[in-house]
Amino acid sequence: MPLIEVQALTKHYGSRRGIDRVSLAIDTGQVFGFLGPNGAGKTTTIRALMGLLRPSAGSARIAGLDCWSHSRRIKEDVGYLPSDVRMPPWLTGETGLSLFGSIRRRDLRAHGRDLAALFDLDLRVPVRRMSRGMRQKLGLVLTLAHRPRAIILDEPTSALDPLMQDRLKGYLRDAARAGRCVFFSSHTIAEVEAICDRVAVIREGRIVANDTIDALKQAAGHDVVIHWRGAPPHPGDAPPGFELASIDAATWHARWIGDVGPLVAWLAGQEIDDLTIARPDLESLFRGYYAAERDGASNGGAS
Repeated sequence: MPLIEVQALTKHYGSRRGIDRVSLAIDTGQVFGFLGPNGAGKTTTIRALMGLLRPSAGSARIAGLDCWSHSRRIKEDVGYLPSDVRMPPWLTGETGLSLFGSIRRRDLRAHGRDLAALFDLDLRVPVRRMSRGMRQKLGLVLTLAHRPRAIILDEPTSALDPLMQDRLKGYLRDAARAGRCVFFSSHTIAEVEAICDRVAVIREGRIVANDTIDALKQAAGHDVVIHWRGAPPHPGDAPPGFELASIDAATWHARWIGDVGPLVAWLAGQEIDDLTIARPDLESLFRGYYAAERDGASNGGAS
């Protein structure tokens, strides 16, 4: 059984759609990327997972428990960092660890101090004297200090510098290897590609892709750029699977679906100056998912 399981999850705000039939399954030992631009439905999905929103339809479960009906029990095994971290101005890291430890009925100070050292955070500084980046670090410390089985992070790197981002990614990889699961929501494509085993792409409240990054790239085929030496052949002469995207003078930009052998065999008999055949990166895939016209705008945005 997946540790986090979402089935046909739907949330409507009156006539406005938040998310529609979202289905996800996240196993232990996995870093799962949830990718989409602002307003696509990432935060709505996460709030339903945390029992902060009651679904209009469908279900969300963590460790087999319904996220709405058993919200209090689930929160014992979850570490959740919202996208907008807000804390009282008087709070220090030391006070926060004591308060959270009392709530969770366990001593969080030892691991909390290790996390503070990892993120270069002074636990004695009150929130009112912290920069946005320091508040983000404190949020991470309090989120992770109890070593949760499920880690749910909504845009966790938005206020972190590149060094701290790398440290967080390293910690999350180690946590997954230790048998925990990480749900990593982001609109930053490069960081999802760098850390995640699997990724779901959400657009206008609906999942438009859900697979491993390698599988998504394989299904997308190859990007092909051909620089012709002489007169190019007629595009219709290309073998099946060749999709011409654009022509710029003597340069063709195209997409190839399937094994590249027939393409290479055809090109071997042509006059070519230069040739590039490469798998698309995740950014190219992501842009492709969002290239189509968004005719669902009249339904209202998601959040």
